[in-house]
Amino acid sequence: MRLKAPSAATVAPLLVMLVLGMMLLPLPPLALDALFTFNIGVSMLVLLAAMNMKNFKDFISFPTILLITTLLRLSLNVASARVVLLAGHTGTGAAGHVIESFADFLIGGSYVVGVIVFLILTIINFVVITKGAGRVAEVAARFALDAMPGKQMAIDADLNSGTIRDVEARKRRAEVAQEADFYGSMDGASKFVRGDAMVGIMILLINMIGGVIVGTVQHGLEFSEAMRIYATLAVGDGLVAQVPALIISTAAGIVVTRVSTDDDFAVQLSQQLITSGSSFYMVGGILMVMGLIPGMPHLAFLTFAALFGGLGWALSKRQSAAAQAAALAAAKPPSTGEVDWNDVPLIEPLCLELPYRLIALVDAGDESDLIKRIRAIRKKFVGEVGFLIPSVHIRDNLQLPAEVYRFLLYGAEIARGQVLPDRLLAIDPPGSHNPIDGIKVLDPSYGMPATWITRDKRSAAMTAGYTVVEPAVVIATHLDQLITQHAHELLGRQETHELIEHFKTRFPKLVEETIPKLVQPAQLQRVMQLLLEEGVTVRDLRTVLEITAEQLARNMPLADIVTPLRYALRRQIVQDVFGDVAEYRVAGLHPDFERLVEQAVGNEAVAPDGAIEPNLARRFLEEVAAVVDELEVLGQAPVLLCGNRTRLTLSRLARRVRPQAVVLAMSELPPTAKVEFQRVICQRQ
Repeated sequence: MRLKAPSAATVAPLLVMLVLGMMLLPLPPLALDALFTFNIGVSMLVLLAAMNMKNFKDFISFPTILLITTLLRLSLNVASARVVLLAGHTGTGAAGHVIESFADFLIGGSYVVGVIVFLILTIINFVVITKGAGRVAEVAARFALDAMPGKQMAIDADLNSGTIRDVEARKRRAEVAQEADFYGSMDGASKFVRGDAMVGIMILLINMIGGVIVGTVQHGLEFSEAMRIYATLAVGDGLVAQVPALIISTAAGIVVTRVSTDDDFAVQLSQQLITSGSSFYMVGGILMVMGLIPGMPHLAFLTFAALFGGLGWALSKRQSAAAQAAALAAAKPPSTGEVDWNDVPLIEPLCLELPYRLIALVDAGDESDLIKRIRAIRKKFVGEVGFLIPSVHIRDNLQLPAEVYRFLLYGAEIARGQVLPDRLLAIDPPGSHNPIDGIKVLDPSYGMPATWITRDKRSAAMTAGYTVVEPAVVIATHLDQLITQHAHELLGRQETHELIEHFKTRFPKLVEETIPKLVQPAQLQRVMQLLLEEGVTVRDLRTVLEITAEQLARNMPLADIVTPLRYALRRQIVQDVFGDVAEYRVAGLHPDFERLVEQAVGNEAVAPDGAIEPNLARRFLEEVAAVVDELEVLGQAPVLLCGNRTRLTLSRLARRVRPQAVVLAMSELPPTAKVEFQRVICQRQ
């Protein structure tokens, strides 16, 4: 039977418990030697990891490691103090060979020197390294918190413009939060190291004073002998703990002071400090001059002067070789390598191109009025139509005229317009007889008469009944109209898949039983596109999916499914078209003309091209254009009422001249509806 190795999630808590347990449990000298050695090794490992990190994310656990290593040193101090006080009278080796070796080797057997060296190391660690690192961490944490709103807005701007996806946006937001948490934790963790330095001094004094008392009172040692033994042990114990503390503090200083780049500390040092051979030549020359001054240590200065001069010569030679290689590479003809998939451009589904004069409309990023309005339009579209359109990618196009913007759908232009960024657009009210000075134009969204006025005339225009809007509102309104008109083209296979996955969370059984058993995603996409093409929303996906599955089970063609779907969605359709009005004012179709269309349709869902006599079709289109304009002037919905069999054919014809025209079948109206025919079209002359 093979034993399973313990996981990190199991080992880490056990190690922390062992570290805390060392403060209470007595340890033999051999265990102290092993643990002191382990402590030194861990501190070196942390230092190397800090030097090799490229970004705070590479060592995000450093504050916690700082705390654990500090606890490890304190636990070892407590454990060694217990051994020193209990067995110190036996000699300087009572607490293990590591402490004895540090006492003998680093301080030469003089405990007075040892105390001074220990105090110097502690002051360096406490006053210089730890205090400086803590201050840097505190400032970095404050700056990270102050910059967090701006970074979050930049991420939102990239998301709204389509530069990044939702997954990438969530990842970047998490990184921003992690950065603030990291430097905040480093600021707090630095306090642990400073406290450790102070405790080290206190433990040294306690071991010396307590050891002398124990040695003289309990074990009958002479004061000088007790002072020698216990002071040596106390200094050795302090140094063996202070050296790793100094290493860890240095690592903390490196972590908080370095700037995040794609290179580690060693590469940064080699690229930024060792810049050119001339710097080494200059340093070598200065050292040589100082070495030649009488009374100076000539050997040391001249040796390092030669060393720096040699390094400068080697660096100059390497830079010369690199320059020659670059010149040869530049002289070579351009590479004729194979084209790969990275060269294939990706076309954005929906794109807004701005000329140089309109770039200011999005300069503020997420705070730009235009971007806010585009985000609001996408949100409104989701609620009204029923699916999420792709992000609107905004980019500059210096080839456009200075004040002309354009919209692209899958890389092809679908509309363009002109706005004057330093003016306001005043849309003329119907029947207005109060002209206003300005540049006369047509509203790019609906073709209504409008005037570009200076900003100081806003109040006068509003008083005269004009609707006054900002340039950003003009572009956003134009976009709103376009995405409604082209909703069926924006519903792609990717959007259909995401819509199904979202719908599955609410109605899992329905999706499981219908997709793909009865309805393929491509079939559902096509049916929804047919509905959207006629201006019918797909908010009620449950009904759409149920009716589609039912009709496909009867082998009904996709184009014919629209009729039963519209009947199932009739209440939603009528509500969207007429709103809350009790009486429906519509345009009707003369029965004789409708019979001709029925004959052309036959058994098909839509009459084939040429089936309707050209003169009749032209007359129908002319009268549809006239009646739609008439109804819109009256503030009525542009609705044409006809029979079930001819509805789809007439709808497609009407939308050729007036995309906003709505063709309803009689069966789609409520049985109790009050219908008033505003006009009957295509009557016999």
